[in-house]
Amino acid sequence: MNPLNWLETIVASILTFFHKVLSLVFDPDSGWAWALSIVCLVVLIRILLIPLFVKQIKSQRNMQLIQPQVKEIQRKFAGDRERTSQELMKLYKETGTNPLSSCLPILAQAPIFFALFQVLQGIAQSNSKGGMSTELLTSAHNATIFGAPLYSTFTHRADTANPSATAIVTVTLIILMTVTTFLTQRQLIVKNSAADNPMVQQQKILLYVFPFIFAISGINFPVGVLLYWLTTNIWTMCQQFYVIRNSPAPGTPAEVALEARKAAKAAKKASNPGAIESDLLDGELNTNSKTKRNQPSRKSRKKKN
Repeated sequence: MNPLNWLETIVASILTFFHKVLSLVFDPDSGWAWALSIVCLVVLIRILLIPLFVKQIKSQRNMQLIQPQVKEIQRKFAGDRERTSQELMKLYKETGTNPLSSCLPILAQAPIFFALFQVLQGIAQSNSKGGMSTELLTSAHNATIFGAPLYSTFTHRADTANPSATAIVTVTLIILMTVTTFLTQRQLIVKNSAADNPMVQQQKILLYVFPFIFAISGINFPVGVLLYWLTTNIWTMCQQFYVIRNSPAPGTPAEVALEARKAAKAAKKASNPGAIESDLLDGELNTNSKTKRNQPSRKSRKKKN
């Protein structure tokens, strides 16, 4: 018995819901209606995962801030692994740091990823997964983007009606998925990692390991799954860029850049005192207009006869 049957049902239901909505704009049997349904599924999932992403950012910052204490514990109990582990766990608890928080968004997406994979595999085999109706199953099975079926993979491109188109689409998506994975990791290391952070070396290794893994395993992913992963990579990259730019970790190049922008903004205001005086005057006039008391209107007296 598949333990993800319930999740496959949810994924299939969300896909068919978005497909129904997008069918108002696109041909219901077109690949774009189904492809954009997958994109909408990613957006919905990533919105729900925002709280986990916030936890991830906080944990990463805490890990950077407590690195001097971690080094001290490792130095102090160098010959006692058990004591070192106990002291580190105590430190993590006191500072509210979870070393595994950085993996939460990926771990949370993994079951959804595999459920979507199963649904697309069912479409490829014309075998309904997640309670998808026969009509929708046929529509999804025949849907293509640039000539490549959504269920097709690079390794099984020969089984499709247009192997060349399938090869081009899958290779393009694999390259884009790999590049966006690399750029996302590089952005984190270059802009939001302190120079004395001992974890940087591990992150640099992962910078090349993860893209390599995705590039190799991507040849077995259906087009729909590649599209899912590419979309979530783009979301992660943009979301991470916003957070790093506006709320960088202490002691990082991104923090230096943020302080420089603040200083430049302050200098610009200081070099234009007329604009400041105008803003203050406008504020004072607005305040006076709000607090100004309404004078009672004079009533005309009747003339005495």
